[in-house]
Amino acid sequence: MSTRKLKQPPSNEEFIPHLAYDSVIFGFNGKQLKILVLEYHNTGLFAIPGGFVKRNEDINDAVKRGLKERTGLSDIYLEQFHTFGSVSRSSAETMREILINNGYEVHNDHWLFDRFVSIAYYALINYEDVQPRPDELSDSINWYAIDDLPPLMMDHRAIVDKALENLRENLDKKLIGMNLLPAKFTMKDLQTVYEAILGEKLRRTTFQRKILAREILIRHEKLFTGGAHKAPYLYSFKDKNPIKGKKYA
Repeated sequence: MSTRKLKQPPSNEEFIPHLAYDSVIFGFNGKQLKILVLEYHNTGLFAIPGGFVKRNEDINDAVKRGLKERTGLSDIYLEQFHTFGSVSRSSAETMREILINNGYEVHNDHWLFDRFVSIAYYALINYEDVQPRPDELSDSINWYAIDDLPPLMMDHRAIVDKALENLRENLDKKLIGMNLLPAKFTMKDLQTVYEAILGEKLRRTTFQRKILAREILIRHEKLFTGGAHKAPYLYSFKDKNPIKGKKYA
């Protein structure tokens, strides 16, 4: 008979009961838009990264803490985009399964089994900068293409869909490609980011004319990978933070 001591779930002395955050972490691998998805230990349950807010920390700081634990990064674009508070969004059965299979003691009257509200954020990350790190509750955390996600627990698919909707509606204003690309990129690279997020092909000449008309890019040397006459120019953004109200974690 095992004598292993069971771990205690988050206490209401340390954390604010009934309040959580969830993060949709977008990355771009040069062709596809992807998000980070974790799999809870011994459950087969897939989820976007999230967590709870300590009583002595701001909500933004809680999200930064969770993102750094999962990505190792601390200076990334972060924006709050929606609050999910449906009466039906919580699942006591799901939370119980996660706790039991991760060696936690289960108290039936714990606040984790009651309704809680989640504040949702999205992060925009250069795919090449990240080495995903599973947390203590997870077997794995991996990149999944946005159009090939595993079944997500609870309302996490709705959170992802809302994040993507928000990105698409504000794409021109936020210039989010700058957060998913290296410091220098080709016009084709930038167009590919836009197409991956919008889910549609764009006319090359129209896209290039529209972007250049904004006067937000600096043109650099050509990228010589083949014939000199075909070498595209490299570009970077004039301002690391050209978007009014932009937030960095």
